[in-house]
Amino acid sequence: MTERNSWNYRNPCLTMHQPWASLLVYGIKRIEGRSWPAPIRGFFKQQIIPTSGKRGKKIIAKRGIEKCRLWIHAAGKVPDEATIKAMEEFYREIYAVDGIYDLKFPENYPVSRLLGCVEVVGCSRREELACWKEVPQGARLEALTDFCWLCEQPQKLLVPFEMRGNQGVYNLERKIYEAAVRGLAPVQSPLPTKFPLPNPHDPFSLKPGSIFARFPGSKATEMEKSSALSSAITGAQAAATQFSKKDQSSCNDAIQNRNRTDAKRIGQFESKSWENNRSPAGNFNKGSNRGARLFLKQGQSSYSEHDGISSHNQLPRADSNQPLRPPSKYFY
Repeated sequence: MTERNSWNYRNPCLTMHQPWASLLVYGIKRIEGRSWPAPIRGFFKQQIIPTSGKRGKKIIAKRGIEKCRLWIHAAGKVPDEATIKAMEEFYREIYAVDGIYDLKFPENYPVSRLLGCVEVVGCSRREELACWKEVPQGARLEALTDFCWLCEQPQKLLVPFEMRGNQGVYNLERKIYEAAVRGLAPVQSPLPTKFPLPNPHDPFSLKPGSIFARFPGSKATEMEKSSALSSAITGAQAAATQFSKKDQSSCNDAIQNRNRTDAKRIGQFESKSWENNRSPAGNFNKGSNRGARLFLKQGQSSYSEHDGISSHNQLPRADSNQPLRPPSKYFY
């Protein structure tokens, strides 16, 4: 994957875990929650428009608005049935708030595949989205993270592409993009949602703080939640939290196993150095210590070539002094 500086993407892609990735591409999930603001939104594009006048045809350049297409890739972790059930129940309940009861969920949740794309039209903070009365109430209930990426116009690939992902937002390889863009099909969302721009003349106006600026003093109204809805929200949060804890536990186990392996290798190396370098006085060559350290360093570097598909799966180095921290993303 070719990665570029923030805010400068050609064909941006985001790797997500299942079932959240498919739910977004199928138009069921409308809010992608992150702990950081969306680095991509719509942009201006020069358009050449032929017009006719008294002196014949003229070419006039106008600045058009092009929305940002974000490609969605599913990570390699297979979701368990409990997680799928919890998330489907969550969306079933929040759509029922808006009178939508017939939801068609994906038949399967493929992994390590490019699934499709959505258009990111803006970004807001959780407390802003929760009080934004111009969007459906069910969409407001999705505001469970610090920053909410607002997604419209989902499209799915008729044949998902197998590929490796990357961390954060990154650019698709050109050959993958050219093949994928020909295989897109529009998706009919259960309740198509449009996020109105605070300033219709500014395509970049939908950003953190803009909703409160447009509606000063607005507050989230406390809606009455049925026991089923409250249970579904709690279940979805638990599924995401449990998912993160599983990754954290796997990360800890992997580091412990790696440290044990490294210690064993050092012991074997020093034992061999003792045999090869011992002197009549019974002392081994001082250079063997340096060799053991070099051996350890080389061994660790081989582990650093990690197949990173998500920040949740990225393993810190064994010699890192940084403490293990839970993933920054709380709800997908």
